[in-house]
Amino acid sequence: MIPVGLSTASVWPRTASTAFTLAAELGYDGVEVMVWADPLSQDVPALARQSRRSGVPVLAVHAPCLLVTQRVWSADPEVRLRRAVEAAQDLGATTVVVHPPFRWQRRYADGFADLVAGLERDGGVAVAVENMFPMRRGGVVVSGFRPSIDPTDVGHGSYTLDLSHTAAAKVDARGLAARMGDRLRHVHLADGTGLPKDEHLVPGRGDQPCAEVCQSLARNGFAGQVVVEVSTRRARASAERVDDLAEALRFARIHLGQQ
Repeated sequence: MIPVGLSTASVWPRTASTAFTLAAELGYDGVEVMVWADPLSQDVPALARQSRRSGVPVLAVHAPCLLVTQRVWSADPEVRLRRAVEAAQDLGATTVVVHPPFRWQRRYADGFADLVAGLERDGGVAVAVENMFPMRRGGVVVSGFRPSIDPTDVGHGSYTLDLSHTAAAKVDARGLAARMGDRLRHVHLADGTGLPKDEHLVPGRGDQPCAEVCQSLARNGFAGQVVVEVSTRRARASAERVDDLAEALRFARIHLGQQ
């Protein structure tokens, strides 16, 4: 059965502790830890304790590579990625999610493909490079990533497919999944409407082929993980957040053929 996890980013501005609690209550198979401003997300021993207390395993670690996390763990992006791999090893996670380098990270970008391949070979975890999206201002489209928003342009051993990012990039998610092929290891399940921003809607509330992607994963013997990565930061009460996360889990289970 394909594991369905909950990203700790899905409970922001609550902490990772809330994600572990809700994952246990709602019946998720594990969590993906987004390493970012939340101090708990940066504390590997504390995360291990949360996992043991809740009975919820850590399936994946998302390396700190957002604009707001450029100094989490280190100012050096290579050090941050290496620490994410070490965290995954310590937590028993099988996957590290990482974004392509930013355009200004020239030295990091030049060695990125070799770095990822080496960490994946020696670290015993999948280092799954994620598809991104460009910035759009009026009729101008600018990519902040080097060499592009599409990791298949380079070719890596493992990929993460993010369905909110395909919406923002106006990219055909099915076509991208096909290009990723059997190197697709990890899916961020979310939705979007094509607005030029990262919406991370509950699947089924946008225009992405979330159901078809899930059905294809189940049909083709996908051996990776599906992680719900939706935004609940505008939830007006805890109950609304819980309802959204329960709906996202039901969507995943139904279309992965698990209920």
